[in-house]
Amino acid sequence: MSAISNPALSPPSERAAHRSGWRGLVLRMHFYAGLFIGPFILVATVTGVLYVLTPQLESLVYADQLRVPAATRELPLADQVRAAVATNPAGELVAVRPAPEPGTTTRVLFDDGLGESERRTVFVDPGTAEVKGSLVTYGTSGVLPLRMTIDQLHRNLLLGEPGRLYSELAASWLWVVALGGLALWVARWRSRRSTVRDLVRAEPAATGRRRMLSRHGSLGTWLLLGALFLSATGLTWSAYAGANVSALRAALGWSTPSLQTSGHADHGGGSSGEVAVDPARFDSVLATARAAGIDAGEIEIARPAEHGAAWTVTEIKRSWPTQVDAVAIDGDTVVDEVRFADYPFMAKLARWGIDAHMGVLFGVANQLVLVAFGLGMITLIVLGYRMWWQRRPGRAVPRGQLRRAVWPAVLVAVLLAAGLGWFAPLLGVSLLAFLVIDAVLGWRARRSELG
Repeated sequence: MSAISNPALSPPSERAAHRSGWRGLVLRMHFYAGLFIGPFILVATVTGVLYVLTPQLESLVYADQLRVPAATRELPLADQVRAAVATNPAGELVAVRPAPEPGTTTRVLFDDGLGESERRTVFVDPGTAEVKGSLVTYGTSGVLPLRMTIDQLHRNLLLGEPGRLYSELAASWLWVVALGGLALWVARWRSRRSTVRDLVRAEPAATGRRRMLSRHGSLGTWLLLGALFLSATGLTWSAYAGANVSALRAALGWSTPSLQTSGHADHGGGSSGEVAVDPARFDSVLATARAAGIDAGEIEIARPAEHGAAWTVTEIKRSWPTQVDAVAIDGDTVVDEVRFADYPFMAKLARWGIDAHMGVLFGVANQLVLVAFGLGMITLIVLGYRMWWQRRPGRAVPRGQLRRAVWPAVLVAVLLAAGLGWFAPLLGVSLLAFLVIDAVLGWRARRSELG
């Protein structure tokens, strides 16, 4: 990265030096990012694989709360809500999620001042109104404590908001490392005049470090698209880059449409903390929503959040086909609606991308693909560190690569890096840190040579 003077070169050798300079720059960046960011990517991958496996684990761990004998006839939601309220849970009744299919429980949600997006949930047998237990659930997906813990481990290492920096750093660099590695692998492939097949397979006769490099490069090629996809979707959850993604989507009209609930008469709802809700309203609101085309099995019926607001009924089915339609209901009238069919195309892509990232879009098939990708990434990172260990203490690429590259292209690269650093601040800060580290190491090496 740091520059040294370069003697005049003849045109052919100068062109070769420019190519070599660019390859050296990419190699040094790939080396630094792999060495220092690799652990963050590894932790994100391992915790991500654990998260993908949690639906089946939840079904086993919380079977008593989730499963009941299938009923021939379900009781009204009013009876189920009254049974949940009778257990005297902490907090205020805010929503109900009817049993999505026979043999499952209804969820009655209470807001008792827990963390953001957390609710106290009482599980009720829809056939008998028997309460089967109470747990804290999280988010739109209503994940249970086990998955919530693993989700937070993946998101922030259980360190709260400061811990999110680790996952954002991993997501910010993953695509850079992946594309840099592809460029290096393709350059090596071209220099060897190999067949296209050799891009995606390891050299069968290679040994030692060359064997590690061959496996690393071919495996990285297989994993490239997955790395780019998970990097892009992961950034949407990040603190700093995620805010810029949201601003960009809003500016381009790609945001998810929102349901308008304010300015209505608030029939039977009351304002939060002032008027108790009539449990029978859940049945009448559900009937109105069903008549309006809300036909998903997985839905949430939410009481008005404030005085004058409408009730809402929202589909929460994230698997394919996606069902996320929502309606606002005042009395027996639908006063607003948002249909997934009317989402901007990019908003649909964002919805599908996030759900695929979480492993829920295509069910078990989605989970298997993500687990296979995760195991591949773990192997890729281990191979990378193995190559570094085999090469030490030698230096992968000598310094002075910058001046060997074409300066107009260098300027473009600098401007591009500045733009990416602004959009993904942690990428920019860490890139600057790499440059400083490299410059300091170069300065120390020169001082050592001068004695």
